[in-house]
Amino acid sequence: MTQTTQYQQPQRRMRLKFFDSILGKIAYTAWDTKEGGARLNECAKLKEQQYWSDEQINALQTAKFNSLITHAYNTSKWYKKVIDNIGISLGNPLSLDDLARFPVTTKIDIREHTQDFISSKYNPETMPKAKTGGSTGVSLNLFFDEHCQKLRNGAQIFADSFSGWKPGIRIAAVWGNPPVAKTLKQRVRAFLLDRMIYLDTMDLNTNSMNSFVVRWRSFQPEMIFGHSHSIYIFAKFIIEQNIKDLRPKGIVATSMMLLDHEREIIETAFQCKVSNRYGCEEVGLIAVECEKHQGMHINTSHIILECLDENNQPVAPGNAGKLIITDLNNFGMPLIRYRVEDVGVLSAQKCSCGRSTPLLERLEGRVADFLKKPDGGQVAGVSLVERTLTKIPGIEQMQLVQEQLHEILINRVKGPEYTPNTDDQLIAEFREVFDASVNLIINDVEKIPQEKSGKYRFSICKI
Repeated sequence: MTQTTQYQQPQRRMRLKFFDSILGKIAYTAWDTKEGGARLNECAKLKEQQYWSDEQINALQTAKFNSLITHAYNTSKWYKKVIDNIGISLGNPLSLDDLARFPVTTKIDIREHTQDFISSKYNPETMPKAKTGGSTGVSLNLFFDEHCQKLRNGAQIFADSFSGWKPGIRIAAVWGNPPVAKTLKQRVRAFLLDRMIYLDTMDLNTNSMNSFVVRWRSFQPEMIFGHSHSIYIFAKFIIEQNIKDLRPKGIVATSMMLLDHEREIIETAFQCKVSNRYGCEEVGLIAVECEKHQGMHINTSHIILECLDENNQPVAPGNAGKLIITDLNNFGMPLIRYRVEDVGVLSAQKCSCGRSTPLLERLEGRVADFLKKPDGGQVAGVSLVERTLTKIPGIEQMQLVQEQLHEILINRVKGPEYTPNTDDQLIAEFREVFDASVNLIINDVEKIPQEKSGKYRFSICKI
């Protein structure tokens, strides 16, 4: 590389960054203003509310909770019946303690009574709609009103700002089934707002990743966004190829659990901290890491997050429980005490960043990630996979599948350090958790299969 080229490259990057920041801000502001300005207004509110006192947060949630319950009672067949059954009178203001009187709403409830959940004030034919992938065996159609969608967009802008993401910034997206702009409107939006290049996670291989590196060097993205494990695979490739010029200023990992060893590899490859973001189609943003990475700040302005045991009683901070969410924004299809099928741990600590919002200490996996033991116990399969991968050399990837109580299939991908003793160590590690009554079968595979969305599942219990 000549001296001229070495000088021109950083100059070009600076010009691109300046152009993107101006164009992105103008374009996004104009677009949002044209549609009422709710997104950027909500982002500004969330920036203020993140430093509110516990009393202020409680007051905001209480006011939103009362509005939601009144609306749900008057317009949702499902919740009118629920509220009548539990004997709540809407003549007096409710406190957040009254939330515990509501039953937990399950995916099966929604699937079997979708129309009853939807508010009579809205037309489902014209409402924004999303569909969950059904990874826990139940796929759902979800509806939300347009204002709720804009508030969720505002929350996403706010959350991504922790990692340095701004509207219009250039993104390297590691994502499955990337969208293709077909209409003129879609192409204009892609140029002005969604400035991304994609590495399709459905086609992760040496050729596709090499091609992505070439496009990266031309496009000069400042951020990485994508599935946690897929970013990890790309990061390993970067390290193996000794590529050292891909230096984003922020990384947002989402859609899958970010395992500790994956975070370490990603941060080593790109010399940049990873921001872990947790959300779902049903309720939008749930929690996100800030720059201190001491847990994920809960989106308390938009949701109420509970952590319950199997008897639907609150678990103490620091203990794992099923996560239950009340969406304070969705008036189109109210969801009160909705079980998202995830297991997590709430924290009693506050983040050192100074923000007052409570923390989700960690995720432990989905309900369907937990393997069953013959004695009635359960094992967090994803945690077992992570522990094994970090402890035993010679394993590239691993997936656990349990279709019978006394049998576990271990799909194992060999790594460079694999030896004839690797599988013996693997079985020994699993024997510390499962006794001899459980048949452990190692299946040698070339790669772990993906779901249609491009995500990976490392622990699957079908019992």
